[in-house]
Amino acid sequence: MKAIFLKKYGESKDAFEIGDKEMPKAGKGEVVIKVKSYGLNFAYVMSRRGKNGDDPPLPAVLGYDVAGTIEEIGEGVEGFEKGALVTAMTRFGGYAEYVSTNVSGVHAIPKGWDAAKSTTLTTQACTAVVCAEEVLNLYPGDRVLIQAASGGVGRILIQLAKHKGCTVFATASTGKQEYLKEMGVDYPIDYLQEDFSVRIPEILGDEKLDVVFDNLGGKIYKHGLNLLGPGGKIVSYGAADQNRGSKTSKWGTIKVGLGFGFHSPIKLVGQSKAMIGVNMLRIADHKPHILKKALDRVIELCESGIIDPRLDKAFPADQIAEAHDYLESRKSKGKVVVNWD
Repeated sequence: MKAIFLKKYGESKDAFEIGDKEMPKAGKGEVVIKVKSYGLNFAYVMSRRGKNGDDPPLPAVLGYDVAGTIEEIGEGVEGFEKGALVTAMTRFGGYAEYVSTNVSGVHAIPKGWDAAKSTTLTTQACTAVVCAEEVLNLYPGDRVLIQAASGGVGRILIQLAKHKGCTVFATASTGKQEYLKEMGVDYPIDYLQEDFSVRIPEILGDEKLDVVFDNLGGKIYKHGLNLLGPGGKIVSYGAADQNRGSKTSKWGTIKVGLGFGFHSPIKLVGQSKAMIGVNMLRIADHKPHILKKALDRVIELCESGIIDPRLDKAFPADQIAEAHDYLESRKSKGKVVVNWD
């Protein structure tokens, strides 16, 4: 079968090559999926830059989320038939024509959906649901900040927060504020033109935020934490800010790590604040029942119309470099997808 290998770290045009890979087999509790589409996540940009510590050694086949048809069913798997159209979360390997994965991260796609749009349902949508429903509760009137909100996870977090009756603050780069308003954001902030840590206190006065969803990390995370009031919670699900500045130097990663600051549990207890981290790979590895619950919930939310993931742009497989460059440019509004056909 064909697969797209990350052969070296660096720029997209030099990083990938299409080659042959051995066909996977379905182990116990697994299925093999013939991939029609696979989704891109910003974590793959970090992988290409050599800044994602979870990656397998090079040459590596990246990919967390795919959609396609079931090709093989392993021992102990029930409820699926060969040829069924499904969406799935994988433990890498998604940049390939076939991939095997645990059935806990597999679900039939909603009626009327195609494979490309279905890639929005796993890594990104499940991340949003775990962040907004599994590790905390949102309440009517909560003041919520969502960082880098125009991406796939941010879009769904906005929809979940508005469904719960929250007041939503959201940041995005220049030109995306109208898009945020269309999704119901009360206070869209252009982070290239305004400092959210200054603008939000201007809006709130003596009030504070209740929840912050952060995927940037570093000092931005620390500023978000400082905006929380008593009982507030900050949920971190990424550190994309380490991709700013030098694309290859390790100093960017170190700088972001130092930017988070050093936090004492005593201070958190005293202010009744919570710092929460979400990593879907760890959940898939160690809490597969939570992954299944999240994916079931995503489908339920889609079918009820509460959330509507957005497919932004699709690329053919031989344009993987262009797809990566587009995602890294931060021009996307929703999911970026690669199709094998």
